Amino acid sequence: MRKFFVSAAMAAVTFGAALAAQAAETVITADAMLDVTNGKLLEKPMIVVRDDRIVAIGKQGTFTAGEDAQYIALDGMTLLPGFMDMHVHLSSDAETPFFASMSYSVPRQTVVAVKNAKRTLMAGFTTVRDLGDSGYSVIGVRDGINAGEIVGPRIFSAGNALSITGGHCDDNFLPPELHVRSGGVADGPWAAREKVRENIKYGANAIKFCATGGVFSKGTKVGVQQYSLDEMKAIVEETHRRGLVAAAHAHGTSGIKAAIVAGVDSVEHVSFLDDEGVALAKKFGTYFSMDIYNTEYTLTFGAENGVPEENLNKERQVSKAQRESFTRAVKGGVKMVFGSDAAIYPHGDNAKQFSRMVQFGMTPLQALQAATINPATLMKQERDLGALKEGFLADIVAVKGNPLEDITVTEDVSFVMKNGVVYKR
Repeated sequence: MRKFFVSAAMAAVTFGAALAAQAAETVITADAMLDVTNGKLLEKPMIVVRDDRIVAIGKQGTFTAGEDAQYIALDGMTLLPGFMDMHVHLSSDAETPFFASMSYSVPRQTVVAVKNAKRTLMAGFTTVRDLGDSGYSVIGVRDGINAGEIVGPRIFSAGNALSITGGHCDDNFLPPELHVRSGGVADGPWAAREKVRENIKYGANAIKFCATGGVFSKGTKVGVQQYSLDEMKAIVEETHRRGLVAAAHAHGTSGIKAAIVAGVDSVEHVSFLDDEGVALAKKFGTYFSMDIYNTEYTLTFGAENGVPEENLNKERQVSKAQRESFTRAVKGGVKMVFGSDAAIYPHGDNAKQFSRMVQFGMTPLQALQAATINPATLMKQERDLGALKEGFLADIVAVKGNPLEDITVTEDVSFVMKNGVVYKR
């Protein structure tokens, strides 16, 4: 009994100390802070963080923090909101031999996702949307991060990507006698609705479906539409009824347009875009998420990593067209979000896409907005994420120099804070 009271007293002291630590303020100073909403730089900023939120922002010397505040001085650096990548696959690695990865069990994929979650956070991406895994592995990683058991970004996870039988998000590599079928396969509007409900049942907080063929599948043509308009409408309607955001993988022109008309929130890849597709996206308020960096990795290292010639050839068909479509979308005023498709190239290199977004038509500010305020709005998080504002969650990164003058500084993040906790300094 005496041991019990001693243990209880020690636990109470520890818990009280934890609460006190939580309540303490953290003060961050730097050379500059970028307001991504208007592109203005605040010189000599001071940000006060309490628990997981920003409670004050101003110029150094204009106000004071609490007596017990912890000070972090980031001299020579610019503060930015934590970056957001709207298209990753944490449970896969580009470096793993192509066919070897197909033998990975769900537990093995989960371990890969744990590793890549940490790598992604350390690169400055404090929020990601994972658009397809096996066995709900990334949902398990997300829940472990939320419980404080492992380190990683905030995750919106789609679970199984929906696909027609034999479509891009089905498993077409194994022989028919094995009867292999991916977890997201659903044919017909009601079967597709049921699959959305099943994903949500097991924890999905985003939904993805494959509207067209894709590069890394067997036997699918990149530009050919797969789901019908009726099926797409059923998926989107069911997703929205549950308050979630729907994404459509679509390379081909007809699939892009059908997904937009179906009411999807974002279209991924958007490789073969025409002017009508631009007009539809603007009319419906659809976001485009276009992975225009990873083609360089695939065409350089794909053969070495065992990617079949069929898939490399499809990448060659897509790469130039997709970059031209990106330029067309930017010039046309389509809403854009940063989506890298990390796993097609190594996780942690996400920020290398920023420079390609600038190269193919965006200003540095537009590229940064695509990774901050735009995805926050897409995911209905605009009151908490995407900007450095009082009351927002304290997701803060720092880079050396001015990203408006040299966007490549985003590739070397020196400081990472997520939810008020410092993970890299």
